Amino acid sequence: MGMRNRDRETLNRLMGKTLEARFLREVGQGLNCSPFEAQAVLQVVKEVYFPFLDDAGGRPPPGKVTLVAVSADEPAGKSVQDCQKVTVCLTLHRGRQDDEIMHRDGARAFRLGRIGDLCQEALSQGALLTADDLAYRVFFVSPRTITRDLQSLRRQDPNRLIPMRSTVHDLGPVLTHRTEIVRLALEGKTTSQICQIMRHSPQAVGNYLSTFERCAVLADQGMQAGQIAFLLRRGKGLIAKYLELLEQCKSDRNMRYHLKELLRVGQAGGKKPARGGRAHG
Repeated sequence: MGMRNRDRETLNRLMGKTLEARFLREVGQGLNCSPFEAQAVLQVVKEVYFPFLDDAGGRPPPGKVTLVAVSADEPAGKSVQDCQKVTVCLTLHRGRQDDEIMHRDGARAFRLGRIGDLCQEALSQGALLTADDLAYRVFFVSPRTITRDLQSLRRQDPNRLIPMRSTVHDLGPVLTHRTEIVRLALEGKTTSQICQIMRHSPQAVGNYLSTFERCAVLADQGMQAGQIAFLLRRGKGLIAKYLELLEQCKSDRNMRYHLKELLRVGQAGGKKPARGGRAHG
């Protein structure tokens, strides 16, 4: 038995999280074709479309970084190559405040101030980052440096959730936080209160509530969990939890009232309710 080549394993994981890898997986599963056939299709697409797409493609705003990451709904133990991928756009640089941090305290302080928010932002878009993602695709440092940064963050605040693929061993923690955010909203908590309680960004809270609202509308139309999961591109486990919350709303007057408010505001285009504080994505 040969020795493990950890550098090669790292490169293989990174190569599994590219647009090409995502395309090959989607074509392979969607058309039920072999890896060789999927590679041939990819080559044709590159030759025909890429010369035109390079100039016409949109660019991310300044301070943003776009990368491919593993879907948050994928279980642990599954190889990166076989996992569903999600393309996320993350806010790496926030302008003057980050320039001041870099100038005053250095690169490490900048990373410590951004890692948690970047992981939350990725999760709000349906993905979980890894130390490799942060090291090679975001900050351009070694994974060991990211590991030390994460240890420092956990020492500073042991109760803080930093959602990463390495720390979320199964869907439980992700599902718990998503459903707990929705439950708090159904209890009448505002977005600012939920953010304070759950340590999530307003964008993440808004995205979770928006998904729950769409789930509620589809469930009211008589759709089953599998159909809703397919249409919303979310895991069946998450949709099942949301359907459980909807059942609880039927027997809880307070939750039923706030569910109606969520749906009313969502149908009005995401405007804030009169009492303020709740955002919808």
